[in-house]
Amino acid sequence: MNFELPKVVVIGYPNVGKSTLVNRLAGRREAVVHRHAGVTRDRKEIAAEWSGRSFVLVDTGGVDAGDRRQLARQVRAQAKAALGGAALALLVVDGAAGPGPGDEDLAQIIRRGSKPVLLVVNKIDDFDHVDLIHDFHSLGLGDPVPVSALHGTGSGDLLDMITGRLEEQGAVLAAGEEEEISVAIVGRPNAGKSSLLNSLLGTERVIVSALPGTTRDSIDTVLESGGAAFRFIDTAGLRKPGKIREDVEYFSRVRALAALKKAQVALVVADSTTGLTDYDFTIISQAARSKCATAVILNKCDLARPEEKGIRHLLAVKTVLKPPYLATSAVSGEGVPAVHALVRHLHSLYGSHLPTSELNKFVQKVKAAHAPPLVRGRQLRLYYVSQPQTAPPRLVIQVNNKGLVTRPYASYLENAMRAHFGYQGCPLVIQFRGKKG
Repeated sequence: MNFELPKVVVIGYPNVGKSTLVNRLAGRREAVVHRHAGVTRDRKEIAAEWSGRSFVLVDTGGVDAGDRRQLARQVRAQAKAALGGAALALLVVDGAAGPGPGDEDLAQIIRRGSKPVLLVVNKIDDFDHVDLIHDFHSLGLGDPVPVSALHGTGSGDLLDMITGRLEEQGAVLAAGEEEEISVAIVGRPNAGKSSLLNSLLGTERVIVSALPGTTRDSIDTVLESGGAAFRFIDTAGLRKPGKIREDVEYFSRVRALAALKKAQVALVVADSTTGLTDYDFTIISQAARSKCATAVILNKCDLARPEEKGIRHLLAVKTVLKPPYLATSAVSGEGVPAVHALVRHLHSLYGSHLPTSELNKFVQKVKAAHAPPLVRGRQLRLYYVSQPQTAPPRLVIQVNNKGLVTRPYASYLENAMRAHFGYQGCPLVIQFRGKKG
């Protein structure tokens, strides 16, 4: 398995620019940035590299010790959990605002944990005012480091300091690459995606709330189980585009769809209490278009037991992939252990290669059972089938004239292949190639 990279946890009071700094240090826009405070809630891990050295940046939600609301307490718990596994902490403060009570509270938390720390004074956009950083010596965390996350000023010096501190600790700075199974968890708001992820991991990795829209960003978490490494990506709830009211929701949707595009397997989580809705099928179609091997997870089965025969019928007639489904309860744990086996099965289909001889025997049987159609007096002829690519499987069928391939017959071939080879839930890319000349 991969060596565990050292984690650099970025922590601070709300709206000091932590996510902007994380994006700057990572060299790409991974964390959601917004002018309003409190957009980041869960901790988000982002791989970073500087001067050939690798580490993980951990973006956390803004910590306000004086906020007693339930969601604020959960954000604090996530930040403290991140600090527990940190090789280095970056306490980010607002240079324009000066030291505040919230900064002192966080400094005390870090000192109690005895973690190596760099005090980063952000928003020093005009270095004529760099003297403002000296006010932060009162926090007792060493010399403040001035940066402007917005403009990038000082970020190179900060990265040098980060890698230098990690080297002082003898932290592992390079990782061997082995394959991970990338799994995107998608679905409508409040279907129980975050609860399912926590149940799969056996820990409160992401914040769960009865309020829809609690998850704002896509959160990656790696789990090793049964000799395999799973990278689960928890995503924000997908609303219908017409129901998006805030730009944060728009960017959350963009991140969720991007997670589908980079995943190998998609788990579409639906709510058993409402059953499969039209928009659930839209999300399943989106997973199919993203070329993900897909399964449907009907969560909350402790509250409403889905009718198995009806669900299977709907998935068979209303989807292209004909995905398998599981009934689960993230609360009781029912069905959750079977998710790992289902993901492994879908991943094996996703990367599988069918022998050419079996493919061609199958096509001969299909032609005998259902002859290709006549189009303008000419009949389609199927000559030869091969599979030049996996992940997802791509099949090339040699025909006399690909202009004679009708949509119904192409769908018939695809459905017959799924039934014969057991490819339910796995995307199949089927291309028809006409004879040269």
